[in-house]
Amino acid sequence: MTNPVYQILENYMLSCMGDSAHDKEHIYRVLYSALEIAREEQDVDYDVLICSCLLHDIGRKEQFENPSLCHARVGSEKAYRFLMEQGFEESFAAKVRHCILTHRYRNNNVPETVEARILFDADKLDVTGAIGIARTLFYKGQLSEPLYNVDDQGRVQDGTSDTSPSFFQEYKYKLENIYSHFFTKKGAELAQARRQAAVSYYEDLLEEVRPMYEKGRRELAERGIGGQ
Repeated sequence: MTNPVYQILENYMLSCMGDSAHDKEHIYRVLYSALEIAREEQDVDYDVLICSCLLHDIGRKEQFENPSLCHARVGSEKAYRFLMEQGFEESFAAKVRHCILTHRYRNNNVPETVEARILFDADKLDVTGAIGIARTLFYKGQLSEPLYNVDDQGRVQDGTSDTSPSFFQEYKYKLENIYSHFFTKKGAELAQARRQAAVSYYEDLLEEVRPMYEKGRRELAERGIGGQ
């Protein structure tokens, strides 16, 4: 890939970014992680990989505006059309489309090429560890969702059986379980190295808020008043 081609792809990516949890720095982290993972894989088409990494989240705006849409599906078609308009070969555009279509965690489309598997792992790596916690908090804030939910008895829920969205629910549903969802050996190794940072944050936050509610409600009851 030449630098002018890279600049065309990068500029198009930048024109599509507007989500703080999926901003241009997320794109660069995914790209850099993908390059690290690719060093231990065989027969990688780096042009396909780099292009797919740069364009993998260009459908986020459409999904944010209409949650019924899948950003991976929207983005894969946007990327395909863009690449064809720019004069790329159809076979190249189709490979990039597959990579983008299959990169989403909540998606039944399985990555079938080495480039698609690397992109999948690099993108999931950005949901692990401390950076994964930070990005999740950003995203939950954008959606005006709470850190945690409280049941009818005023007890802070840990996210395990929550039916309403929250940071704790997202942690138990996705962040805690993502470490077994990697296709490459290197991706799994990098994720495991970050895991404890996420576990510690979740456990520390739960330990800070849960006793606070228990003690606070007990003291209010002793004063003959109610509330949370």
